[in-house]
Amino acid sequence: MTATGISSARPVEETEGTVRRPRGPVILGIFLALLVIALVAGVAIGPLQLAPGAVLDIIAAKLGIGEASGYTVAETSVVWDIRLPRVLLAALVGSALAVSGAALQGLFGNSLADPGVIGVTAGASLGAITAIVLGLAVLGSWTVPGMAFVFGLITTGLIYALARPGRKGGTVQLLLVGIAITAVTGSVNGFFTYIADTTELESITYWSMGSLNRASWTTLAAGLPFYVAGVVAVLSLAKPLDVLALGERQAHHVGLNVRRTRILLIVATALVVGAAVALAGSIGFVGLVIPHIVRLLVGPGHRWLLPLSAVGGALMLVVADIGARTLNPPSEVPIGLFTGLVGGPFFLWLLFRRRTEMRA
Repeated sequence: MTATGISSARPVEETEGTVRRPRGPVILGIFLALLVIALVAGVAIGPLQLAPGAVLDIIAAKLGIGEASGYTVAETSVVWDIRLPRVLLAALVGSALAVSGAALQGLFGNSLADPGVIGVTAGASLGAITAIVLGLAVLGSWTVPGMAFVFGLITTGLIYALARPGRKGGTVQLLLVGIAITAVTGSVNGFFTYIADTTELESITYWSMGSLNRASWTTLAAGLPFYVAGVVAVLSLAKPLDVLALGERQAHHVGLNVRRTRILLIVATALVVGAAVALAGSIGFVGLVIPHIVRLLVGPGHRWLLPLSAVGGALMLVVADIGARTLNPPSEVPIGLFTGLVGGPFFLWLLFRRRTEMRA
């Protein structure tokens, strides 16, 4: 009887102690619905106000579904050529930063990690600022984003080569080397900023705070292949990331090729973040804030954490872009200021929360 009582009591205790969270598909459906609403609002809101129905009619007509004869050429051009590429670029960049942040937090086992820790953001900034100050124009208007993308990948490769996580240490050494290289590139960026003239300084300042002014169908087409390849690779590593949560040594014992997983993840996030920074500049805190919010909603499992972070990051940056365009019209506030305004207080809250948990 005692044995029966004990065995019957355990499931009750375990059930009572379980934290019940909404199902992943439910949260995903909510996030996608909010993202669609934000995308339509982002196209409708601006100096030329449009009704949501008008936005949908024009987009449908451009896609060959129906007609938009009741709208002017200006309205059609604003929707299709200006605002729609911009909100789609915001969604792409936000999604890239958030999913990379979630993956890197799982790789390093550190909830404070973000895309900047692998050096791609600092390297991309160095490439863009170098092109601006030296007046390079090898690729025409694509010189600055092209230099940003190439320098981001080079910096990431340098950090991995110096850390040699497969030989001398684990991801901790990779993290420390990334911090050191980021500091060096930051100093070089500071030097270039110091010697820049007024015009160059304005470009550097605006680019370093993030901007979606380069949005067009051409820029979307240029960044989309890197985004798709990187995000698909990251999503495919959801199960290995769950295994890595046990620790690198334990993951190796259960048969996971830790070195291969690490390399794939670093390359995938470098591609995604490098493309995002090249197209929109440096935008902080998206890769830190969104994964934490999603983790609070659905838990730490990467099966849902990664895709929900991607959709949540897209939603955050589309909303931030609406604010950047409408706060002080007709001028535009750098979008990085909005993400920092949200991310800074959240980061402080996270630090205090961690300190409270350690004391407990």
